[in-house]
Amino acid sequence: MEQIEELATNFLQRTIDYMQDPVFLVQVGVVAVLVLIAVLVAKILVPPLKKRARHIERMPGLLRFIVVLLRRLQWLVLAALLAITYALGEILLPDQELYFVYGSLLLTAAWFTISVLSQIIRNRTLRKAFAVSVWIYVATLIMGIADDIALLLDSAAFSAGNFRISVLGVLQAAVFLGALLWISFSTGNFLDRRIQGVDELTPSLRVLLGKILRIAIIFIAVLVAMSGLGIDLTAFTVLSGAVGVGIGFGLQKVVSNFISGIIILLDQSIKPGDTITLGETFGWIRELRARFVSVVTRDGREYLIPNEDFITREVVNWSFSDKYVRLDVPFGVAYSSDPHEVTRLAIEAAASVDRVDSKFNTPVCWMTEFGDSSINFLLRFWIDDPQQGLTNVRGKVLLALWDTFKANGIGIPFPHREVIMKTPVTIEQGRT
Repeated sequence: MEQIEELATNFLQRTIDYMQDPVFLVQVGVVAVLVLIAVLVAKILVPPLKKRARHIERMPGLLRFIVVLLRRLQWLVLAALLAITYALGEILLPDQELYFVYGSLLLTAAWFTISVLSQIIRNRTLRKAFAVSVWIYVATLIMGIADDIALLLDSAAFSAGNFRISVLGVLQAAVFLGALLWISFSTGNFLDRRIQGVDELTPSLRVLLGKILRIAIIFIAVLVAMSGLGIDLTAFTVLSGAVGVGIGFGLQKVVSNFISGIIILLDQSIKPGDTITLGETFGWIRELRARFVSVVTRDGREYLIPNEDFITREVVNWSFSDKYVRLDVPFGVAYSSDPHEVTRLAIEAAASVDRVDSKFNTPVCWMTEFGDSSINFLLRFWIDDPQQGLTNVRGKVLLALWDTFKANGIGIPFPHREVIMKTPVTIEQGRT
């Protein structure tokens, strides 16, 4: 505690000594004026520069970099003005120590550089936290108080058995672990994108390899971080047993879905792009996740179905072995129609629909029975894009049949009833 008070007293005394120096006060005024000039210059230059940048085409990377620079133009201008002022001061006033101008120059240049480099982090909150944290650390180095602050943070500690925990240690652990996790996530995502671009691998195998790589890299990063922080991994043996019991009971469904997802990827029963029917859900698979499968239906709804359902329930995969699907359309015509002519016209009508495959799988039409009031037929045809919907293509085929039959005088019967009265019925006209 005495050491902390001594550090604070020394720092406060040095600050008071600097502030009482007239040269220091002049430097503060000069820096304040330069800040105002930098802000005004940036406001004048940014609009025309943005207007010219909009004309850049086919170079999104360069355009993004220019936008990042324009948003921080005031810091760049301020750093340039401070550098010019410091150089002139060294020439005109060689006997004066321009510490404040020089320190402001270094802090401004550091903030500009760090804020630009931090753009590689996509998450906005993490990007700001990273930029501010790194700049504070660099500022302590520039001001020469990094060792004093480190000693102050290290003195704020407590012991738990043989393990000493300090504020400095916690901050170092958080930075080290955060950096390793960020590197592992970035590396995993990069490798996953590269694997997804390998056409020689099946979609299921690409998803499986991507997931295994990402999990393995994150697991290794956590182990490296724990080892680097001096944590004895053997102390987690008892904890791992307890976690195993918890997984067996409390996380049974989660583990079941995770294992089911691995089985699905290994046996390739379903894969992204397949058209499936599971219960009342008909749609195509958008993505396979560790816990669920994303299925998009024709009405735009996205169902997140647990992986376990694809193992334990009956699944209709319309495109498992190939993409061709056969559809049936029953219809009936009047008895006055020629069945041979009806068959020919029905095949031509089906072939006229654009989604019907008439090149490799010619539509067929069979007469199935002599009905009560119609001759019944069954029209069969094939499509190769079931993900585009089944009801709509059936509707188009029925419309084509209607138009063809109407043009060729073929009637489609409808039920009618004849009522015979066993006793005479007298109809009398009422008086008005």
